[in-house]
Amino acid sequence: MHLYRRLLLAATLLAVVVIGLGAYVRLSDAGLGCPDWPGCYGHWLGVPEAAHEQQAAAAAYPQQPVDAGKAWKEMIHRYAAGTLGLLILGLCLLAWRTELRRQQSPTLPTLLLAIVGLQAALGMWTVTLLLKPLIVTLHLLGGMTTLALLLGLALSRRPVTPSADVGLGTRALAAAALLAVVVQIALGGWVSSNYAALACPDLPLCQGQWRPAMDFAQAFSLHRELGQTAAGELLPATALTAIHWTHRVGALVVAILAGALAVRLLGSGERRWRHWGGLLLGLLLLQIALGLGNVLLALPLALAVAHNLGAAALLSGLLGINILLLRARPGPAPATAPQPPVLGEACRPGR
Repeated sequence: MHLYRRLLLAATLLAVVVIGLGAYVRLSDAGLGCPDWPGCYGHWLGVPEAAHEQQAAAAAYPQQPVDAGKAWKEMIHRYAAGTLGLLILGLCLLAWRTELRRQQSPTLPTLLLAIVGLQAALGMWTVTLLLKPLIVTLHLLGGMTTLALLLGLALSRRPVTPSADVGLGTRALAAAALLAVVVQIALGGWVSSNYAALACPDLPLCQGQWRPAMDFAQAFSLHRELGQTAAGELLPATALTAIHWTHRVGALVVAILAGALAVRLLGSGERRWRHWGGLLLGLLLLQIALGLGNVLLALPLALAVAHNLGAAALLSGLLGINILLLRARPGPAPATAPQPPVLGEACRPGR
């Protein structure tokens, strides 16, 4: 169905935009640009900009100074996320139609719609719970999951083509690399939601040491408020250092696994896998460069947002490779070209 394919493409592209907008809102400190949800200072459309509107907003929310610029950033993100939700609702309704159910199960589109509902709740709790790190990180992971499921739906509609057998080792390596990237995205979200991106301002060392003083217990205590320990005290700098340092170790693991997979695919005898290997290597190198640039240049906003989008691209690439590896079926063995006769063979008697 043409409409389903178009909605799927539009939703996938919009999911990337929503991830980028979410990173921009978070990194520009506009996550609380609107103190209420789903409106903004009581406005469903637009934000309070006129003098009388700002006076009314200040009276209704005296604890939150009105900043129209930050409010617009937050609302644009909400509008984009709402539009994405409507597109996914349309996909789910179409997936349950008889003609589409004959081609694919509606389970994945239905699961996707449920995740979008959970994402809306996480977006609300992000505001009402005042940027609690666990909620912010889960909101980021929900956005990445939405993109991954949309990409999975798109790839599942592609016909299965014969392919050379890449071996169980390559499949296992691809799965390990994908898992490492998922964990690393969660660690990156934890770094961002705890504002620990500059806890280690030098490279390759951290505060001039390979292993500086760190407090892992406080760093990875999940049920706490922003900038506080679980006991309500000020979160120590050693905890922020532990968060950042762990993210760096995760980056090293991802580089090893994804790099090894890219090299293996590049050495494949089939052009399709070589193309995927080259794409994966390019995405990996770009993401490493963006991560280094964020540290060396003290987290410029554009690079920080690009680093989030790079994570989404790397996740998408590895997910695509894993799906194609799982769906690949062995093709016929390539025909062997006839060997030329040995010199003088044709002149022997009886030839």
